[in-house]
This record gives sequence, C-alpha cells and structure tokens, in this order.
Amino acid sequence: QVQLVESGGRLVQAGDSLRLSCAASGRTVSSFTRAWFRQAPGKAREFVAAITRGGDKTFYGDTVKGRATMSRDDANNAVYLQMNRLEPEDTAVYYCAAAPLWYPSRYYSDSEYNFWGQGTQVTVSS
Repeated sequence: QVQLVESGGRLVQAGDSLRLSCAASGRTVSSFTRAWFRQAPGKAREFVAAITRGGDKTFYGDTVKGRATMSRDDANNAVYLQMNRLEPEDTAVYYCAAAPLWYPSRYYSDSEYNFWGQGTQVTVSS
C-alpha cells in the first residue's frame, strides 16, 4: 500500500507563489507516475500536473500551464508543485496521486490513479 500526505496549502494573496509537497510512504513509488489534481467547491476534480517516473517529462493542465512546475525527488519519495502568479480561481483542495501508468493519455484522468492523499487547501484572495 501507498500513503500520500500533502502539505503546503495556505491562504495567499493573488500574485503570490506557493509550493506544495507530497510525501509518499508504505512502499517506493519511484516507478509510478505522480500527479496533482485539484477540486474547487461545486466543481469536478481537475487535472493540474503529472510527472513521469524518472521525472523526464511533465504535463500540465491548461489552466496552470506556464504558472506551475512539478518536480520529484525519488530519494525521498516526494513530489512538489510550485505555483506562481496565483489567481483566486486557483482556490481549491489540491490532491496528490500516484499510479503505475505507462501511457500519457491516461495521466489526465483521476480514475487512472490508485493512490490519493487527503488533500491540502489552497485559498487565494483577491
């Protein structure tokens, strides 16, 4: 089993930057694709970013492209999401996910991921 724990969410001002972290435990996930999703109140869960095993490729949702950078540190079983120029529309609970995915077309769908964290709240005030 894999346990994922997110951290770093908080209240920030529009235009600020934020770095979210996700720590994995229970087993190594270095061979897994790791991802971030988010869910705002009353909305469906939305793909934010994914990173391949090995970290050689990253993928971003259209709403965060150019403002987000995802990275991974497999020595520590961790992934990070750096978000810049935050907007009130970025307000959501951010979830970390992991799965042994092989095809990029699957990275964008939350149903493809086996393991999830409990989420961390990001609130951006205008």
